[in-house]
Amino acid sequence: MTLDGAPGLEVDPLLDDPETRIVVCCGAGGVGKTTTAAALGVRAAERGRKVVVLTIDPARRLAQSMGIDRLDNVPRRVDGIKGDGELHAMMLDMKRTFDEIVEAHADPERARAILANPFYQSLSAGFAGTQEYMAMEKLGQLRAREEWDLIVVDTPPSRSALDFLDAPKRLGSFLDGKFIKLLMAPAKVGGRAGMKFLNVGMSMMTGTLGKLLGGQLLRDVQTFVAAMDTMFGGFRTRADATYRLLQAPGTAFLVVAAPERDALREAAYFVERLAAERMPLAGLVLNRVHGSGAARLSAERALAAAENLEEGRIVDQGPGKTGVRGPEATSPEPGAPRTTAAPHDAATATSTDVVAPPPAVAELTAGLLRLHAERMQVLAREQRTRERFAALHPEVAVAEVPALPGDVHDLEGLRAIGDRLAAGRH
Repeated sequence: MTLDGAPGLEVDPLLDDPETRIVVCCGAGGVGKTTTAAALGVRAAERGRKVVVLTIDPARRLAQSMGIDRLDNVPRRVDGIKGDGELHAMMLDMKRTFDEIVEAHADPERARAILANPFYQSLSAGFAGTQEYMAMEKLGQLRAREEWDLIVVDTPPSRSALDFLDAPKRLGSFLDGKFIKLLMAPAKVGGRAGMKFLNVGMSMMTGTLGKLLGGQLLRDVQTFVAAMDTMFGGFRTRADATYRLLQAPGTAFLVVAAPERDALREAAYFVERLAAERMPLAGLVLNRVHGSGAARLSAERALAAAENLEEGRIVDQGPGKTGVRGPEATSPEPGAPRTTAAPHDAATATSTDVVAPPPAVAELTAGLLRLHAERMQVLAREQRTRERFAALHPEVAVAEVPALPGDVHDLEGLRAIGDRLAAGRH
């Protein structure tokens, strides 16, 4: 089955194009983004490019599939790649990336103060949106190094695929918010005047926030903001630069989805958002598409056959016998000896033999027919869902990847996915 009328996604020309420097795999959680990103990385490397795959997958499946003991914040070369290309892989360490930014953009004394601050430690380890923002920071770092021909990004397993694009804006809003500005004011005023402002201006907040957050946490936040003041502008500047990088020629977004209603609805939102932000969409990768080698047998016919078997209405017919008239039967061969039919033969020879299948065979066959009917119902549901997406976005190129019987756990499996991606055009 295919998305009728949808253009085919040409994966190999995309990966081979030297102008393509960044491929971003995005989509809802659990649709196969990590596997898709890894398979694209393997295929591009084996077609001669120097590739790094940046994953944000906490399950560490990418490392296992590439035969690496562990992935961390440093690109590691993958062995076993065929051809002249190279493949490197890394997994985003959110906190380490944040630490690297602090160390790179603050003097040593201020950096130590920031890294030791309890509020910073909480922020860098789990503040909402930090992972997505740090993924974009790391992408900007990799691209600036000019070391790789192609960077393949596996976006974070967020609740929404849009979180990756929204993270810089959300962090900017946080840094520009009234709460942060109020906390920064004492540090900017400085000296006794600053303390006076703190005692007066913060007293109202302290009464409320102190009860909610605790006085120590409030002091930690104030200390953090004072130390980070000179870096806030740098966060916004780099976020804006990375955002422009995502909009620039040479970047290609691949929206990854499963042929399910929620995943394709999320994919449709993302396609619309990319268009609104003027970001280059290469196409849709539709993962885990089901098929059947017996598609001509409909679900309705399979269910009817199963019911007939279970109720004993389907029987095996044996080979027919020559009909006889009277007590004797004449051989069809001239000159052949005449035989006399036994009473049983005479009673039954006028029709073919009818044999009911053994109960175990009938039960097994009926079960298989019902499984086939369920598969055909899944296929029909997937087809309807894909047709709805195609009706909304007929311009989006699509590659379909058939569902595999098991998980991908090595380079051969990733190569197989890559082959299916390249062959998945219509």
